[in-house]
Amino acid sequence: MKVFDLHCPAGHGFEGWFGSEADYLNQQQRGLLTCPMCGAGEIERRPSAPRLNLSGAREPVPQRAATHGAVVPSSASAVRPGEAPTSPPDAAAQAALEAGYLQFVRQVMSETEDVGPRFTEEVRRIHYGEAEHRNLRGDTTPEQRQALQEEGIEVYSLPVPAVLKGPVQ
Repeated sequence: MKVFDLHCPAGHGFEGWFGSEADYLNQQQRGLLTCPMCGAGEIERRPSAPRLNLSGAREPVPQRAATHGAVVPSSASAVRPGEAPTSPPDAAAQAALEAGYLQFVRQVMSETEDVGPRFTEEVRRIHYGEAEHRNLRGDTTPEQRQALQEEGIEVYSLPVPAVLKGPVQ
């Protein structure tokens, strides 16, 4: 099994597991590799260090602590409320945020019913007592979302990466 570090043009990093180098190249040539965050198909392989199991190895020192998916800056680079950070997050922090986001989206998808383009109609039926309450997700236009909000119906937009929309291979 080969594990490669892959990246898309937007800077999202992720792992790809392949049976061999030839499998990776074959999938890349056929356009089967896409970014799980944004769906970009221009994937590049980056150098990665092999994973070694060494007896007596020391535990890694954590560089940053994470709380509920949010990165907590170290005291040396603390950010005050209302201020923007002065430097972009490091690769590990970015990967942790992306993984947390994907986990959240998967949870939302597992706990909701997908009604697709009927979303606006179904949520109105629930709001006006014509249908039993249930957790829904589906497709709307910005105009439909605004109309629902004007009627007092709370809806939230959640971008779902394309890789999570279809069946998992």
